Amino acid sequence: MPARPRFGAFVHEPPRLSVIIPVFNEAATVRQVLDEVWAKTIPGWDLELIIVESNSTDGTREIVREFDGRPRVRVQFEAEARGKGHAVRAGLALATGDVVLIQDADLEYEVDDYDVLLAPIAARTQSFVLGSRHGRSGWALRKFTDQPLAALVLNLGHWGFTLCLNAALGIWLKDPFTMFKVFRRDCLDQLTLECDRFDFDWELLIKLVRRGHRPVEIPVNYTSRSFKAGKKIRVLRDPLTWLVALVKYRFGRL
Repeated sequence: MPARPRFGAFVHEPPRLSVIIPVFNEAATVRQVLDEVWAKTIPGWDLELIIVESNSTDGTREIVREFDGRPRVRVQFEAEARGKGHAVRAGLALATGDVVLIQDADLEYEVDDYDVLLAPIAARTQSFVLGSRHGRSGWALRKFTDQPLAALVLNLGHWGFTLCLNAALGIWLKDPFTMFKVFRRDCLDQLTLECDRFDFDWELLIKLVRRGHRPVEIPVNYTSRSFKAGKKIRVLRDPLTWLVALVKYRFGRL
């Protein structure tokens, strides 16, 4: 494992946080999420909001248009839906911040947790932070009152895949697949990211860890949603892409 990187100064003063929000078919929640992020203030930080809308079919695109042109907001409208990873990568290409935070367009994660997630990076003791859903919810991340069996399957799968990833990287994380990933923008220097779907989370984590950026996990608030409520993971497709990503990015060239 490479030595832990040294952290230089931020480019901007005060430092700038780029919040990237990939959006697709989230009409029920996207306005609230975007309003909360746009109104968020963090002492000592500037914030820019980058929205990547992937040609939604449920009215989400029209809601996002309301935010286009606001101060500190950049919007990219994609011609087709190509997956969350593709949208995040498009957002990274637009980001100008010293630090990047990835935020979902649903209500599973809370904007109020930004301050605690940024603290280790602001103190220059960490370059990579994960918002751990386990810190306040025990072993079971997902608790679907309308689909309890599905929740059980996803929870067991989470721990199985977590053990595989930890063993492959020689680390110990409880929640490597959290969507709350926060990192210094310069961590990505000379890295190429290519995944389009949820395997992007595996690719990003593995490549940053292999570069020496070992993440610290900080407990965050988390309210899981079921498939009936809009969860987009495909149980029969996505796990296969995760295993491919594990082998490809753990043992391939960076």
